[in-house]
Amino acid sequence: MSTIAREVRASYAFVERNINLTKRYWGWEIAFLVYSVAHALVIGFIGAAMNQISGQTGQNNELVLYLLIGSLVWSYLATTFDVIAEMISWERWEGTIEYTFMAPVSRVTHLLGQVIFAAVYGLLRTGVILLILRLFFDLDLTRANLFAAVVMLMVAAIGFVGLGIMVATLPLLFTERGQQMVFVSQSCILLVSGVFYPVDVMPGWMQLLSRLSPATYALVGVRRALLEGAPLSALVGELIPLFIVGAVAIPLGLAVFGWAERYSKRTGRLKRSG
Repeated sequence: MSTIAREVRASYAFVERNINLTKRYWGWEIAFLVYSVAHALVIGFIGAAMNQISGQTGQNNELVLYLLIGSLVWSYLATTFDVIAEMISWERWEGTIEYTFMAPVSRVTHLLGQVIFAAVYGLLRTGVILLILRLFFDLDLTRANLFAAVVMLMVAAIGFVGLGIMVATLPLLFTERGQQMVFVSQSCILLVSGVFYPVDVMPGWMQLLSRLSPATYALVGVRRALLEGAPLSALVGELIPLFIVGAVAIPLGLAVFGWAERYSKRTGRLKRSG
């Protein structure tokens, strides 16, 4: 029990460190939040103006909600992904990577602290964006099943955690270009996941890739829960792939990260600045 308590405290230490880093760089946090809000508003206004752009008549409320749900779901999943995938880059920027990797704590404990912070931070940030969006758009959620939507997001986050852990190894393996590769990876996930459009409008080979992204199933499930009020029992078709992706991605991510850590230590890459 004493060992478990020590590991839990160690995990919280990483959470607290991330909180302190957020406070230190509060200006950047505000800048990124403003960008996220502006991006969501732009997408919403595009939906609101669709009739005017296309010359059609009718209500655009469902289209606007469809697009805004995509913005919010992606905001949460991308934030979770970023916090985990960029942890090595943060260590390098702060000059603490050697100390962290030589600290007497297991890597699982280290990663658990990152995951806890990412999940909570992502929820808070997405909640703020949602509150701001409600000031600009009349979001009709009277038919929404909020519980089912939240469950879908939580399950999807498991898969994104695994992907984030795997992608976090890129700055370890490629010290000069690893961070750029992280950004490219996230952009590719955004492209194939159907954040702002159904995946069936993409070419066939991209539709195949979309099946590997947990965001694809999360977006379909959350939209059905919020737009149609679908219960969890009706979302089994989306939940099962999410559980499968999470069950594969988490252990695979830990294995890949462990290999990358041993390789970077053996080749002296921890000291190098990227």
